[in-house]
Amino acid sequence: MPDTRLILTDRSIGGLPLAVSSQYFARDTELAGFAVLVGKRRKTFVVQGDIRKGKQRLSIRLKVGAVGEKTTREARAEAKELLGKIAKGIDPRENNPQLDVAEPQPGEIPTLRQAWQRYLDAHVVRKSLSGTTIKNYRDHVERLMADWLDQPLSVLGLEPNLVASRHDEITREQGPYLANGCMRTLRAIYNHARKTARQLPAENPVSAVDWNQEKRRDTGLGLHEIAAWMNDLAALDNPVRREFHLFLLLSGSRPDALKRAKIEHVDFRARLLHMPRPKGGEAKAFDIPLSRAMILCLVRVLRLGRMLYPTQSQNWIFPADSASGHLAEHKEARQTLAKWGNDLRQTYRTIAQAASIAELDIQLLMNHSVAGVNAGYITRNKLLNNHLRWQQETISRHILNTARLEPRVRPWHHECGSPNRPVACC
Repeated sequence: MPDTRLILTDRSIGGLPLAVSSQYFARDTELAGFAVLVGKRRKTFVVQGDIRKGKQRLSIRLKVGAVGEKTTREARAEAKELLGKIAKGIDPRENNPQLDVAEPQPGEIPTLRQAWQRYLDAHVVRKSLSGTTIKNYRDHVERLMADWLDQPLSVLGLEPNLVASRHDEITREQGPYLANGCMRTLRAIYNHARKTARQLPAENPVSAVDWNQEKRRDTGLGLHEIAAWMNDLAALDNPVRREFHLFLLLSGSRPDALKRAKIEHVDFRARLLHMPRPKGGEAKAFDIPLSRAMILCLVRVLRLGRMLYPTQSQNWIFPADSASGHLAEHKEARQTLAKWGNDLRQTYRTIAQAASIAELDIQLLMNHSVAGVNAGYITRNKLLNNHLRWQQETISRHILNTARLEPRVRPWHHECGSPNRPVACC
């Protein structure tokens, strides 16, 4: 159906038929720039206007709200406010970055902002990716590529040198890893947009990038370094942070996922810690089998948490006086504690190999994707209660026995009440 013009009222909008094949606009004859976008399933109030940025005049279109959720009177009042800001050269999204962007019309080239919003809704959120992943994507798009947000993607598609230059700029100013990550995000958004906007250039502009070399960080502890690390760990003032670092070492967990672990996720009877949203989102949820050392570590931190953070400890395993209520920042000064975070995950992997744990078992314990057709037939949950827990026990003993061999390890008075037992007495 072609676009139409009429006085927008609740009654006139209710009489508009839903689109059969492609969206169309019903534009208001009283307020220029105010319209209803009619699709196959819903109707949406939108505003559209031109804003000048530098020497460019860009057309922006914003959602005001869904028909039915807002009355026409309410939508018109909000539209007047938005259009007034646009007329003054103010982009309403600068003070409200979460303001929804209207979908492009069929046949219309989407802007980077529109393509990013669609990718976020249709791919990132729908697949339940972790909050950290979404935060990184937002940083790439809304900070590092902010000046491109209102440009049509075809500009980048036809001028890939812009993308290559931006990659070089980020590399120089903020580092090679961030530059590569930003370009990977742009590549994914462009590929996703081209599924519905076939008029975009077929070749992804990110293909013009000369990628920075990335090396895997080799920062794990060796067996001979564990005792000294335990000694430094015992000197930390905050006992909750001590137990967090120790549990990271004993479990090989990713720190961001562990910080969000709740008390309800612990099953002491089954000796499991459930991780509902690890890296990869809910689809990658898994259970960590708990060794005796890990159980005692959790028991200690639960007791300590109740004493130090009585409110936050009602929900979180590793509570803290933070906005979220759980441990938010796990980094330590290197001169105080040389290794933390993913350093300990690498250490866990190294020690598991030294303890002669099978490669497949290590992958299952660390929640890595398992390659190969035969591995796909393995039911992980069937191995938790016996085999994987025993392997976990073996790794924990290997770590703690190594620490006990060193006389330098100081007593840890907070953990079990026995000053004669070493830091890792559990």
